[in-house]
Amino acid sequence: MVDDELSSAPRAYADRHLSAGVKPLLVLSKIREILDTFTLARPMLTLGEIRARTGIPASTVQRLVSNLVAAGFLDRDDDRYGIGLDFAYWASAATQRLSLVDVVTPVLKRLRDETGETASMFQAERLFRVCVAMAETRHAIRRELHIGKILPLHAGSSGRVLMAWDDDLAARALAEPLERLTDATITDPAVLREELQRIRAQGFAVTRDEQDDGAIGISAPVFGSSDVVIGAVSLSGPTSRISDDQCAAWADLVVAAADQATRLLGGRFTAPQ
Repeated sequence: MVDDELSSAPRAYADRHLSAGVKPLLVLSKIREILDTFTLARPMLTLGEIRARTGIPASTVQRLVSNLVAAGFLDRDDDRYGIGLDFAYWASAATQRLSLVDVVTPVLKRLRDETGETASMFQAERLFRVCVAMAETRHAIRRELHIGKILPLHAGSSGRVLMAWDDDLAARALAEPLERLTDATITDPAVLREELQRIRAQGFAVTRDEQDDGAIGISAPVFGSSDVVIGAVSLSGPTSRISDDQCAAWADLVVAAADQATRLLGGRFTAPQ
């Protein structure tokens, strides 16, 4: 190992601590950066795309990727690379002992820490959505939310996401009267159906003042096997703290958190062609 592979604080160790006297290895941080470039929407990448996404020099990327392929961490298909299938074998041992809440809560805590706002996960239950996990904001002014809270599907970003990727759920929900909760609540089924199509096309949902006046929500889907939506990761807070520009910037963080939850739960999503 060359000297430049030792560093005082590589990014891969940001959330964990080594034992006293143990030096972190920069090469592991670089490998982590390479593995992090692969997403559910972009599962196969060329060397050039990996280099562009990591900023690691081309010669280093080529050397590391070649070794990762040889070790089974990556698979190669012509000039493109993807996460190796061996990871599924290793991951099964980790997820076997964990419940959905155990898996998702660290993801929500990281999203909460990145934004300062409450992060949660909702699942559909009949024609409602239920909060199944959350990491609450540390701000004194916050939207009331707790695990087990039941909310309507048609008002709020997480409900919109659950309907947008589940046609049967959407059809059943839109067949029922849509209660007006605020002046901004959409109660016209045709308008809401168009909104669901737009949400599915952009990959996330944003709602403002629809369930509670002065509240905003940003949500993205979490998938199980065979592209089936199993939940929605959501970020929520008061409109007084979250501007439109901030909301747009945080949408990417919410989508990334939902993508991570999907991976950790063993789900998959095939992006539309």
